Amino acid sequence: MLSNKRIQELELVMEFEKVEECLKEVSSWIENVGRKRLKEMVNLDDSLEMLLQTQKQFREFDLVASEYCRRGQEALKKMDHWEDFSSVDVHSYRVKLQSYRDQVEEFCTQLDQNRHRICETVRLYEFFDKVR
Repeated sequence: MLSNKRIQELELVMEFEKVEECLKEVSSWIENVGRKRLKEMVNLDDSLEMLLQTQKQFREFDLVASEYCRRGQEALKKMDHWEDFSSVDVHSYRVKLQSYRDQVEEFCTQLDQNRHRICETVRLYEFFDKVR
């Protein structure tokens, strides 16, 4: 039984190494591109025209960012069964996995929040534009 458990753990480590390549790529994109672009879109302009331009730029960015979120979430989902293993040998991999999970979830949440905020701001500006 111990031998079988050890073999399963080794298989998990090999699987993690395959999945980690995808997670590293997603993580690198989030750190080097994604977060910077989100920060650029924090301050929304005061005119409807500029706001619509920002919304258009965000939509283009959102397509790419959503794809990275999807890829990261799929890679993480492949590793869901790691929760069953608690050996010391697997612990460092679980810590890495949790770090990737936290990063992907945080970025995807921020992306959703920005999408919602920009959409609501545009709707509000359009409403006020009609009222005038």
